[in-house]
Amino acid sequence: MTSSSDRSPAVDVPPSKTYEVRTYGCQMNVHDSERLSGLLEEAGYVRAPEGSDGDADVVVFNTCAVRENADNKLYGNLGHLAPMKAKRPGMQIAVGGCLAQKDRDTIVKRAPWVDVVFGTHNIGKLPVLLERARVQEEAQVEIAESLEAFPSTLPTRRESAYAAWVSISVGCNNTCTFCIVPALRGKEKDRRPGDILAEVEALVAEGVSEITLLGQNVNAYGSDIGDREAFSKLLRACGAIEGLERVRFTSPHPRDFTDDVIAAMAETPNVMPQLHMPLQSGSDTVLKAMRRSYRQDRYLGIIEKVRAAIPHAAITTDIIVGFPGETEEDFEQTLHVVREARFAQAFTFQYSKRPGTPAATMDNQIPKQVVQARYERLVALQEEISWEENKKQVGRNLELMVAEGEGRKDGTTHRLSGRAPDNRLVHFTKPEQAVRPGDVVTVEITYAAPHHLLAEGPVLDVRRTRAGDAWEKRNAEKAAKPAGVMLGLPKIGVPEPLPVVTGGCAVD
Repeated sequence: MTSSSDRSPAVDVPPSKTYEVRTYGCQMNVHDSERLSGLLEEAGYVRAPEGSDGDADVVVFNTCAVRENADNKLYGNLGHLAPMKAKRPGMQIAVGGCLAQKDRDTIVKRAPWVDVVFGTHNIGKLPVLLERARVQEEAQVEIAESLEAFPSTLPTRRESAYAAWVSISVGCNNTCTFCIVPALRGKEKDRRPGDILAEVEALVAEGVSEITLLGQNVNAYGSDIGDREAFSKLLRACGAIEGLERVRFTSPHPRDFTDDVIAAMAETPNVMPQLHMPLQSGSDTVLKAMRRSYRQDRYLGIIEKVRAAIPHAAITTDIIVGFPGETEEDFEQTLHVVREARFAQAFTFQYSKRPGTPAATMDNQIPKQVVQARYERLVALQEEISWEENKKQVGRNLELMVAEGEGRKDGTTHRLSGRAPDNRLVHFTKPEQAVRPGDVVTVEITYAAPHHLLAEGPVLDVRRTRAGDAWEKRNAEKAAKPAGVMLGLPKIGVPEPLPVVTGGCAVD
């Protein structure tokens, strides 16, 4: 159980106080925001209605320090709220996350109307810091230098009844020159396997049928507990949990991607045929400058082994264009890897300086127009490959987990959306039989676009699931209680199944 030192003391919140949490950055921040929502609801706050746009008693910004212009975006949003706060007595604003961990007192100096600043290591203190700011009538800035409690010991407000993040580690031991995450999240700390599996079992008991194992460098799991095969063992152990239909993980690092992990993926039926493997660059010279501890041959060798073991695997990646010193020859090497690897999708980024990273002070920064031109060439190539790879799905029968909130034209097209085992997004004809998010349908793919598939014929089969039951139960209770799923310890959360989300040190 959680010790008293791990959590904030009880906070007396007046009735009907509302909150809003705004999230920026990677899936780790999405995961943390579910914790923040859970903490606030446990303290007595109620989630503000959708579209409140700052019209809440407490507005929390969970920030990212690695996205381009992250600080300008934050202060712009804070400036938008300043007049709203002036007109609303008692309104409070809190800033947490990576930018808060990095900038600390700077935030209050630039935006003195902020009430609370907290870091990545002490999110559990938010309710008490809000109360202290209210009572003392002055800003509270508290940044812990190391993790106070593993996030999974905190209450959670999950956005999905049928899918969940499961954090297996926090922090990162890598020193990539473009990434500031290790400085903000700290060194890697692993959870005990028994605690992780107990959490997964608790989720399945609540109706969850899909989990995504989450870590800054997820397949380095075990380095902190002295077991190099701990991650593959964890995948296999998840395969033994009855009722758990889909297991995914993000984001791995090529350096730590070993043959035992490939074997576990291939031999564990509920581990999905999907891999997100950040490349960053195809040039050995650039990879060395990035301090990425693999080279082109090693990367392509992993892809080859995965495809041999799991022929239908969909492989996605992250790529940075225009890293300092990147020559035209270096960029051509990236294009070569893209052609060889044939990614289902690539998340491509133009390099931009991140204050506090070694790359920000490197010589030979690439002119913006050169970066833009290379970026457009890369995107065009990857779009062509994505479309070709998706066309190979036409004629296949696929099992889809029905998704919530994907495919915005549902109302006009009368289609629903779901995720295939390899995480491809599929829009399908709405069947006569009612289906719910979390249920599973079988469809035949009839058309492919670069970023989605269509199943325009009738649904071949509908399988109602415990996950669909959980979704139905949650929605039936909305009128009586604010939406969300609160679990007893161990606790966890995740939004509905998403496209591969770049995160960890993938782009950070």
